Order: sequence, then structure tokens, then C-alpha cells
Amino acid sequence: MSADEGNKLWVRVIHEKDQFLQDILPMKFEVEHSEDLEYGDYWSATINIVSGDKPEPYSAWGTPGKYVYRYCLENPDKQSPIDWIIDPFAREFGVGKLSAFTLGYEQYEWDKHELVWKTPSINDIILYELMINEFADDIQGVTDQLGYLADLGVNCIELMPLSNVEKRVDWGFMPIGYFGVDERFGNRKDMQKLIDLAHRKGIAVIVDSVYAHTSHLFPYFYVYNELGWGIDKNPFMGPFAEDVFGMSTDFNRKFTRDFFLTVNHHWLDSYHVDGFRYDYVPGYWLENSENGYAKLVQETYELVKEKKGSSDHWQRFFNEGSVNLIQCAEQLQKPLEILEKTFSNCTWQNGTLHAAREAAGNSDQLTSLGFLFGLSGYPAEVQNNGDSIRKTALQYLENHDHSRFICNFGTVVSDNELLKEGDRTLWYRVQPYLIGLFTAKGIPMLWQGQEFGENYFLPQEGWGRVLLYRPVRWEYFYTSEGRSLIQLVRKLVKLRRNNPQFSRGEHFFYNDFVLYQSRNIMLFSRSYEGVFSLIALNFGIHDQVVPFTFPFSGNYLEELHGLENLMGVSASREVQLNIPGNYGRIWTVEIQ
Repeated sequence: MSADEGNKLWVRVIHEKDQFLQDILPMKFEVEHSEDLEYGDYWSATINIVSGDKPEPYSAWGTPGKYVYRYCLENPDKQSPIDWIIDPFAREFGVGKLSAFTLGYEQYEWDKHELVWKTPSINDIILYELMINEFADDIQGVTDQLGYLADLGVNCIELMPLSNVEKRVDWGFMPIGYFGVDERFGNRKDMQKLIDLAHRKGIAVIVDSVYAHTSHLFPYFYVYNELGWGIDKNPFMGPFAEDVFGMSTDFNRKFTRDFFLTVNHHWLDSYHVDGFRYDYVPGYWLENSENGYAKLVQETYELVKEKKGSSDHWQRFFNEGSVNLIQCAEQLQKPLEILEKTFSNCTWQNGTLHAAREAAGNSDQLTSLGFLFGLSGYPAEVQNNGDSIRKTALQYLENHDHSRFICNFGTVVSDNELLKEGDRTLWYRVQPYLIGLFTAKGIPMLWQGQEFGENYFLPQEGWGRVLLYRPVRWEYFYTSEGRSLIQLVRKLVKLRRNNPQFSRGEHFFYNDFVLYQSRNIMLFSRSYEGVFSLIALNFGIHDQVVPFTFPFSGNYLEELHGLENLMGVSASREVQLNIPGNYGRIWTVEIQ
């Protein structure tokens, strides 16, 4: 978009304290056009903000603080200017379609602990997904709850999209700005403080990144669409891979590729994030293309790898010879392939969630769940361009995209489908699934409030999914159901963190439908460096007694309550296991 074509660009700026005052209008400055050797048309302006230019004596213009701004384009083929264009490179945002900057901004001072903090290996992660405003209103609220999360035992939090969006109640998956924190959550210093304090409490932070598509208000779509220009003139947008949501970004274009790599670098460097959860990977991954998702995660990995030997905050990624940058794909269609063919080191997969939901109503599905608890077929390590990278997948029963798991056992009827909820009196039926989750292979993930029985229902389609505010109901923590569930979750998290057989060990599923699954029983083992644990789960209402032959002799201690210890077990001799209904047992022995 050149000035030679008669285009004129203006920026309108106003102090945020003046923006709703009827007698104070934004100041208008012309933006100058130039040519960038690499990218072509380049528009920029330097403005001088002085108090002497106040439009009214009571205006805040010229004083330190936050200023909001927008661009306005005049084109000879348009009768009216194209207004309300956001800055795609803005570091701060105002309300809705406004970019922002802070006059007198002072950089955040990071704690010296950043020079020793280490991002955890993917094998050791216990993940907690949350949406900032639903979890605790804003960034400061989440910061205030870091003590709770650390006490719970999670060591990594996944933040749903932080990028700028148009609406105040929104999941954030239609971004219009990428380089900062949406105004409804807080500001960049708030986010830097959150990550700084999280690291001091032993918690890594990854951010949900939406790169396959944008909102229709993203300037590289909005402006070209308003001008009526075709895809051939657009330097950023266009079809690339699967195109289902929003406005597609075209990763065949160098500007698009460089833009999102720069976004990644910005979040790694300015915010010290420990990695990314990449939303909707099918929207920008083509298996036979060198561009798109595969190129982005490789270049991000290489960007970090080049920092090896640094003594500053980049040192966090290097430990025991590994590069521990977290790059997590949401590739639900081909989760195995995304691990095998790209630099992703972990992925979302819905197989476990779907199998668990099926098993909740049909014990015939326990076999599928048993194999998925072991991530059957998933690689543990892959050679990517000569580097050996550990690989795994997430394990979850809930996430932001689905109804709470308890809804599978029964719901409380409402006159509005959107307000339907899971029946919390059935909380106990969730227990064997939680025990399986935290002893399974892979990265266990909790979705905000799951640990004390949050029970929202989520429709499968429609705007009610994303535009309905569903705050975590912390009062559930104090109910009998909530206390029972969180006691179990705390115990399971501690068990996993203190016993490496659950995070790193081999998994074996004792697949015998007649003996076990037909009776709502699942047995699997985890073993690592001389320690063997048998996990016995009962998904039915009634207690069950089933036979099992242990592979090792010894005294088997029951890990959940210290009850039902099995002393003097002889290898290859059948033992009768007593497994309580809607619960489980974990027996562990040190192999002599």
C-alpha cells in the first residue's frame, strides 16, 4: 500500500483519561511513507507530546500515562476514510479496537532468580490450564493465586490467549493484536510480574498462541478487505492449509512467517515465557510443505538453541544437555504425526478424553482408555534435524473446549441449555479417572477448578460456547464434594512428583477383558529404575475382588491411604486384589 497510489495514513491519539470526554477529540498526526528494503511499503511517524498542546485546560494530554491510538487511511477510491485500524505491532492495547503506548514507561525489573530458573523437562510437567478473567478476574488475581497453584503441586500453567480481541467476554481465539496483553486482563508489567513470581514458585508459564487465523479486524485483513483488494495484493492473509475458523493467514508469504516468528521471540524475550501452546495447528500445517507450522516451531527451537551458553534469562531452557523449550501443538487430527515430523515436543490429543467419556457410560470402552493411558504408539524421543528431542502428549479429562467431566454422569436440568450443569452429588464417580490420569504416561493437565469439582456444561457449537462468562466458583472449594476431590488431587499430584515411575517409567496395560474390563476394572503398571507400581482402578459402583500375579516378590505398599498393604508377595503366585468401587489402589514395591 503505497503513497504513490494516493494513500494517506493518519494516527489519532488521545490520553486514556480523555477518551470518553465529549469535548476532547483525539489529536491527529500524518504518518509518512517510505520503502523498506526487505518488506516494501513502510509507514511511520514520530509525534511530540507536550502539555502545551492541550485541547482543553482539563485535558490529560502531555502528562505521563497511557495513550490510546488508532490509524485512519484515506484512499482516493474510497469516499470515506477507513477508520479504526489497530497497530499490528502495538505492545499495549486500549478498549476494543485501540492500540496503546505509555508515556514515561519504565521497564520491568526482573528478579535475579531469573538467572537460575530452569524450565522443566516435558517428562516432569504437571499442567494447569486457565483463562485469566475466569480464573481470577485479571492478571493480578492470578498472581495472587500462585501460592495456591504451587501448593496444589502443578509446575506449569497454560494461559488461554492473551492477545487483543474486540470483545470483553471472549475466549480470545480471534486475535487482532499479538505483541501484548489484552487490556481486559491488565498490562505488560502485570504479565511480567506474574511470570517472574511464577518462576520463583517453581511454575513455568506457556501461552496459547493463535496463528492459523485472525479476526476480521486484524489490520492486514481489515484494510485490504475494505479497499476491495484481492489476495494477490495482500502481503499477509490468504488460504494456506485447513481453513475453518476466522481469516486465514498465508504462511507461504515471507512477511507472515517472519511476523509470527518475531511474535514468538518477543514473548520469549520480553515476557520470559517457557513456551507455547499452538492453537489449531491443522490451519497452518501441511505435511509436505517447508512453510507453515513446521518451519515456525523449527525456527523457534533454533532461535532458542542459539542462546546456549547465555548467562541471562535465556539460560532457563538449557539443562542436562536438553533444550527444554515447550512447544505444544493442538493437533487433534494427527497428534502422532505432529510429534514425529516437527519440532513440537508435546501435543494435545483428545483420544483419552473421548475414551473416558465413552467409558463413563459403557465399560466396553475401558480397553481403549487403558491403551491411551499408556500413550500406545506415541514416540518418546525423535531425531529432528540431528537433535534428539523428547516427545510426549497431554493427558486430560477436561479442557476449555468441553463440558466438565462430571456432566457425563448426570446433569442438573435448567430452563436454558446454556445453564445446564453437571450433578456434583456424583463427584465420587470421577475418582478412578483422576487416579488413572495422574499415574498415566504423558503430561497430566487440569482445567481450572477441576480439582474441586467445577461443573459447567458447554454446548458443542454456537456462540454460547465462547461468549458466555464462566467464572471459577471458588466457593466449591469449601463444599464436601470440593474438599473430597481436592484432597485426592493433591495426593495424586504429590505422588506423581515424588515417584519418577509415574512421570518417566514404562507403562504396561493388563488387557484381559473377561477378567478385568468386563467387571469395570482396569489394571496397569508403571516401572522405573527398580521401582514397580500396580495401578488398579474400579470404575463401577461395587467393590471388586480380582486375581493378579505380581511379577516381583516383596512387600507392596498401598500409596493412596496406606491400607490394603500386600506383605510377603511371591512372584508368579496369584493374589486376590480388593478394589473399592469408584476408586482405586496403587501398590508399589522396590525390586530387589
